[in-house]
Amino acid sequence: MTTMTAPHLTSPADRHQLGLRERKKIRTREAIRTAAYALIEEQGYDATTIEQIADRAEVSPSTVFRYFPTKEDIVLTDAYDPLLEEFRDRPADEAWQDSLRHITRRAIGLGLGEESEITRLRCRLIAEVPAVRSRLMENMSAAGPLLAEAIAARTGRDPESLEVRVFAMSLIGGLMEISPYWARTGFRDDPADLVDRALAVYDRGLGAENP
Repeated sequence: MTTMTAPHLTSPADRHQLGLRERKKIRTREAIRTAAYALIEEQGYDATTIEQIADRAEVSPSTVFRYFPTKEDIVLTDAYDPLLEEFRDRPADEAWQDSLRHITRRAIGLGLGEESEITRLRCRLIAEVPAVRSRLMENMSAAGPLLAEAIAARTGRDPESLEVRVFAMSLIGGLMEISPYWARTGFRDDPADLVDRALAVYDRGLGAENP
């Protein structure tokens, strides 16, 4: 079995700028995620318990719950706020669709090497485990207002307008389907191409033929 480490969006250079306490928190979160992914790969999602994850990560169950409210949250990437900040901070002359494409590719975890195994496992769980998919829907719905604000800032629109909110939530719903689709089709497609295909739907509609 491939040894898997938990994915993160914080680079080593970024970590160097953090204080000791924050670096410790990051290490703890990653230890919990690493333990969870390894156990799930070994014995399946339903058979893996919080107590087992805590024991493997060498922390207490209460520590696990302090960082992750549910088991589902452990396997889902939860660092969306920095990505939305990055979306807002992309070059002003870059088309907002290109900015969204950039952060979406990062959000679905276009990992290489070790992290690609984690990405595929996470996508399989989203596709196959109802509780994981349901939690993802909750998390993404909560991110809707943040995405609406980011889109509004890039386009000069009112973030509270119905049009912006509907557009943001429809984007979230559509992009959320990329991961389970990728898993159901055997990971045969380049996920970057799937992002492009998904975003193209918003540009041109379904079209007359299937891609």
